[in-house]
Amino acid sequence: MQYLLLIYTDDALLGELADGEFDTMMRGCLQHADALQAAGTLLDSRQLEPAATARTLRTRGGRTQVTDGPFSETKEMLAGFNLIEADSEEDALRIAREFPWARTGSIEVRPVRDLARVRARVGA
Repeated sequence: MQYLLLIYTDDALLGELADGEFDTMMRGCLQHADALQAAGTLLDSRQLEPAATARTLRTRGGRTQVTDGPFSETKEMLAGFNLIEADSEEDALRIAREFPWARTGSIEVRPVRDLARVRARVGA
């Protein structure tokens, strides 16, 4: 089964890291990701530009509005994702724990829906 590991970071917590600690964490994260990819567990991994570069689109009542950035009450912003293959939710959580980013934010582990089954159900 596939799981998406959504990586959220808190800029304030990142700012509290000692000099060079972020680079050390990132280097270890990338090396770990390379190993997971070589094993066939990591299917894709992307890092996002800062939330300040985002644009949010909403359509309500037939009117579309585009605003700068995400407007959220949380201090944690989506920073990237890892798409993994795991045997179970417990396995996906174990893999998520191996990444360092829960220290400076959170990692949301979410099952990926089988789009082929959805297509079949709706006749698309």
